[in-house]
Order: sequence, then structure tokens, then C-alpha cells
Amino acid sequence: MIFLPLKLPLEALELKMEKSVSIRRAVESDLCLNAPFIKGQNIPIKNCWHFSTDGNLVDFLFRDDEDFIAGTNRLFILSRKYRVIILAYNLMDTHVHIILWGLLEDCQKFMHEFLRMTSMFISKKYGDRHKLNKVSPNYQTITDDKYLKTAICYVLKNAPVAGIAFNALEYPWSSGPLYFRREGYWTFSGWESMLTDSSSLSSQQICRILKTRYAPSCHFKLIGDMVFPGEFVATDIVERLFKTHKGFHFFLCISKESDVESVKGSISRLSIPNTELHQHKNELCREKFGVDTIRSLSTGQRLSLAKMLRASYNCSPKQIAKACGLIFSEVKDML
Repeated sequence: MIFLPLKLPLEALELKMEKSVSIRRAVESDLCLNAPFIKGQNIPIKNCWHFSTDGNLVDFLFRDDEDFIAGTNRLFILSRKYRVIILAYNLMDTHVHIILWGLLEDCQKFMHEFLRMTSMFISKKYGDRHKLNKVSPNYQTITDDKYLKTAICYVLKNAPVAGIAFNALEYPWSSGPLYFRREGYWTFSGWESMLTDSSSLSSQQICRILKTRYAPSCHFKLIGDMVFPGEFVATDIVERLFKTHKGFHFFLCISKESDVESVKGSISRLSIPNTELHQHKNELCREKFGVDTIRSLSTGQRLSLAKMLRASYNCSPKQIAKACGLIFSEVKDML
């Protein structure tokens, strides 16, 4: 059964569950997935990108489970709208990381639309219309297969590196739980029993869950109100890239932040979770400056706030600078 209205805008006609054969062949060719393996050889890549946003610019992108579920569903919607392949992603509370394959123009459109839809969601739920005004997607060009493997594992490790109590293969708001899993066995207990098919839902119910005007033209699996990430992440492509589970875990173990070039500083290893630090930061903002967020604080006030956090909590200077919206290289000597 196909849930589509009789008349659709041209944009909606692009929503197809499966990527065309030509795109799949292009991905396989670019990543040399069908070529004989030669040990030690670096394979050049043309159309792969590591997109991210700067976590210093907002105090949150996703505040609770509802926000993260909506963000995950947006990835599903946009993966069907644009000619891109999602290889890996990680949604963090203040920023996102997404590894995309596709023409740069298409990938940039994907990211801008993701942020636009996120901004609309925040505006409707929290009444903050200008939350993401200063947020724009940064990207890094992925030049070869080794760097791609490293970048994927770096993205997956963001949550545990940030002190969040998950390992890279359990964090529910990333693609980490998908790779090299035996069929029928999921990371989280109960996932298999929680999976439902959208075919049992009406088009109105699907539109409510996805927060869209039009329902997709084919069925997909859900975990509660969240689209199962396996529906939009190219898990098979990533597994063929690493070739074996041993290769995947090898890169997962050796990848580190210094291996991944960063636009404005990389994520440091933290001693307490980001969410906890943000809570302490907001409490100090209210107590010392009478405001709820750092956005109305001057640079001097932000530096004072950073020093108070540094004195009170065992956090790295880089983590504190980022939480207070300061550039680490400019304030590291003062912290």
C-alpha cells in the first residue's frame, strides 16, 4: 500500500526509498569496493565529506529524547529527498557530525535543509525563532579510504569521548549500533521486539510521526516514533569499506581526535559529560549574572564564568572554553 496524495509537488516526487542503481554504482566505484584488495594501498576518494556544526554557537540543538528522535527522523526524510548517501552520523546535544557521499552541492543542500528544519522545530517547541541564526555547516574533504575509515570512527566515538555514558556502539542517536550486527541481534535489549512496520499505520499517523505534509511512498521500520536508522544509513557500504569486523574495531580503537582535522578545534576528552557541564554553566549564569544562557554575556563575563567552572569542576580547559563560547587558543593561558 502506498501512502501518497493524488497531487504532489515536484520536490516530493524525489522521495524514493532505494537509491537508484546509478548512484549505488557511483559509490562503489568511488570507494573502489569492487576492486581487488592491495594491502597498504591508499585509495583516493572524490565525493565524500565530513560535515559538522560548531557546538560553541548554541547551548543546545537537542534537549531531550523527543528532540533527538525528531532529528533522527529528519535524516531519514532528507536522505530520500537528496541524492546523497549517509555513511555515518552522530547527533550531540550542541552539534552534529554526518559523513555524506555525494556531489558537494547536494550534500550542502542536505545539511542546510537539516538545519532549517531543526530551527523550525526549535522555534515551534521552545519559541526561539533565531536559535540557529549563526549556525552553518562546516565540511572537511575526505581524500582517501583510510581517512574515511578514521573519520567514521571519530564520528561514532563522539559520545563516549564527551563523557556521555555510552560506548560508541550503543549511543542511540548515532549510526554506531548498526555496523557488523548479526541479523536479529541489536545493541539494545528489546530492539527486535520494538521494531514495527509503517504499513500498519495510516498516512495521517506517519505524517504526525515524521512531522511532514506527505507520507513516504513505501514502508519502513520504526522503533517507537523513531525511524530505524538502518532505513537510511548505508550500513552495507560501510561494512564493505572496512571489509571485516576486525578491521572496523581496529580503526575504532586507533582513531583519535588528532587524526581528524578540525575547522575550529577538535573535541577534547572530557572528565564530566557535556550535559552536566551545561547544567552547571546555566546555574552559574543565573546565580552570578542573572541570565539563563551565555548569549547575552560579554567576552569578559564569559571568561569569568569559565574560570569559575574551571575552579569548581575537574574539566579540561578546552571543554570549558567550548561550553562558554570562547576560542580555546585565545584563552587557554588564562584557564
